[in-house]
Amino acid sequence: MKVLILNGPNLNLLGKREPDIYGKATLADIEAKVREHAAKLKLEVEFRQSNVEGELVNWIQAAKGKFDAVILNAAAYTHTSIALRDAISGTGVPTIEVHISNVHAREEFRHNSLIAPVCQGQIVGFGVNSYILGLEAAVIVN
Repeated sequence: MKVLILNGPNLNLLGKREPDIYGKATLADIEAKVREHAAKLKLEVEFRQSNVEGELVNWIQAAKGKFDAVILNAAAYTHTSIALRDAISGTGVPTIEVHISNVHAREEFRHNSLIAPVCQGQIVGFGVNSYILGLEAAVIVN
């Protein structure tokens, strides 16, 4: 089973950006932990990060037929991107929405996810482990 893990804007700043909210782990730290867990589950994973909405859309569209699931931390685009929502919906590839912080316990504008209705599920607030739970969910939906 192959899982594509996509990270949106500003996640390249993890470890430096608001560590009181996002923790001290870098994106590379998260990738290493996820790869370790994926090996135990016998999953092949591929990681990508972009600050560009269109690039994320392109990767989601290209996932059809190549990946069995997508784990997506769309970051700020979660709350604004109809384009990401349409890409997820249009491909039919099971997608799990993940967030490091509990977006529902933060600012009001973060409470609404435009992509949640077209995702298999949403995992929020478990820090780095949100990605591990995302892997587990990817197995369940396949």
